[in-house]
Amino acid sequence: MKLLFIINPGSGSHNINFKEVISSHFSSKEVSIELFELPKDCAIEQIKDKIKQEKADRVVAVGGDGTLKLVAECLLNTDVPIGIIPAGSANGMAKELGIPTEIEQALDLVLTGKPHQIHAIKLNNEICIHLSDLGFNAYLVKKFDTLPERGMWGYAKATWHALWNHKRMQIELNIKGETIKSAAAMVAIANATMYGTGLKINPDGKLNDELFEIIVVKDYSYLEILKIWLTKLPFNPKKIEVFQTSKVKIFSKYKAHFQIDGEYVGKVNEVTAEILPASVTVIL
Repeated sequence: MKLLFIINPGSGSHNINFKEVISSHFSSKEVSIELFELPKDCAIEQIKDKIKQEKADRVVAVGGDGTLKLVAECLLNTDVPIGIIPAGSANGMAKELGIPTEIEQALDLVLTGKPHQIHAIKLNNEICIHLSDLGFNAYLVKKFDTLPERGMWGYAKATWHALWNHKRMQIELNIKGETIKSAAAMVAIANATMYGTGLKINPDGKLNDELFEIIVVKDYSYLEILKIWLTKLPFNPKKIEVFQTSKVKIFSKYKAHFQIDGEYVGKVNEVTAEILPASVTVIL
């Protein structure tokens, strides 16, 4: 078997030399490995060219959700399975899929795991494999990227700043010909169920169906999310409303902060989202 590792050296807060760890792990195994460390400002075409050149049996994303998204974009609608080595700050998708956070165990899984197909969401001209949102959390992601602290302490500081500085949006959803208007602190486009922090925003989400969820958080109701996370009680629809769909258009009266899979995109007025069934193959 041949494995190609796509390594993001800028992921996470640790100082692990992944090239050394991976090389050492497979030194006594009958497997061929190729290591590709992402250069700064790497264009997606460079990664595609490397994948095409190596013709690996499995391609492994070493990084966080953004790195996994990048590799998934390169291998969308192919039968090449993607392995995951969680090396980001939160690793939401790895947690969602039950990938071990211990590196040696995750490396073992790359060899022993089986391919499974999951869906993705096309958002404007990008894809989402985990969670995207407009509003509060996207603003939080933007703030987090400017802080020297990483990990949960950095998230805590960014959250505190966002709570004091972010204002609610006026949004409009177009789902199956129906228009829904609302004030909202945040609108999540949920492929997965929970953020990397463990906060379960989308309890009913499934990665292998042909639907995704739109979660409209009408106010700063994180206590409401904590309630369902801890008690399994349903959301209060006056505070948080959930819509299941395979396609949606989202409009914001004013430009709103937008993030995809933990990567801040910028401010937008409109987002079009559509399901891409069974489009990504991951090793579980």
